[in-house]
Amino acid sequence: MSTDGLIVVDKPGGMTSHDVVARIRRLARTRRVGHGGTLDPMATGVLVIGVGRATRLLTYVIGAGKGYTGTIRLGQATVTDDAEGDVIATTPAGLVTEDAIRAALAGLTGEIDQVPSAVSAIKIDGRRAYKRVREGESVELPARRVTVSRLDVLAVRRHGDVVDVDVAVDCSSGTYIRAIARDAGLALGVGGHLTALRRTAVGGFTLAEAATLDELERRAPEVVNLPLAAAADRFFPRRDAGADEAKVLSHGGPLDPVGIAGPYAVFDPAGALIAIVSERDGRARAEIVLAPA
Repeated sequence: MSTDGLIVVDKPGGMTSHDVVARIRRLARTRRVGHGGTLDPMATGVLVIGVGRATRLLTYVIGAGKGYTGTIRLGQATVTDDAEGDVIATTPAGLVTEDAIRAALAGLTGEIDQVPSAVSAIKIDGRRAYKRVREGESVELPARRVTVSRLDVLAVRRHGDVVDVDVAVDCSSGTYIRAIARDAGLALGVGGHLTALRRTAVGGFTLAEAATLDELERRAPEVVNLPLAAAADRFFPRRDAGADEAKVLSHGGPLDPVGIAGPYAVFDPAGALIAIVSERDGRARAEIVLAPA
């Protein structure tokens, strides 16, 4: 099996994404491992890991749409907007109606300007926001435009003065589900935070094909389940190059355009991946060359 490729991991709770990368480095016996989009320690679910040359695909994975299920607790606000932070305000939410909850969440769908949680990995002047907060600084992050294409209420569960709302979310890269919980609580006047989060999809990669770390441990060192070419074929539109085109492209030269909306993957006559290409200024040019040196 190829050592270059992607692994779809079902990340357990309590681990950072970097912890998972460190484990895969040990199992795959290589330092060249990265992940395609951070999951908070509390969160579980799909974490796409790149090994070897496939780490160069991760910039595209990071930008892919995401799917989640989660639980929003209304009636309590926390410093981190999730269950890992201290409760900073409580307001009885027992009388909030299901119609009001649905209306508040409907207002957070579509294209929205979302202020990320202050306790996030976003960098401010070169330092992570969460580090600044933990050192006592007051951090205000600018809003960013994100798209929430689906925000469905799956269940509403009442526990005295708090209400737990189970949701399913499809959204663009860069969307914070913690911020949706916070903003729903603000809209309802009772505060809110996220108590559970599971990522169900990254692009076309889903939980159905995700492996647990225990499963990968048993397979080691053969941990890659999507070799480089197969991974690119799954994630990008495909173009098959002739022998002469393959030679030009593998050395970084341009090809004639064929009208495929990029970026797209180009394969040689043997089915090996050569490059990820986009068309501009009348030429098809490599964004990254992946053919072996």
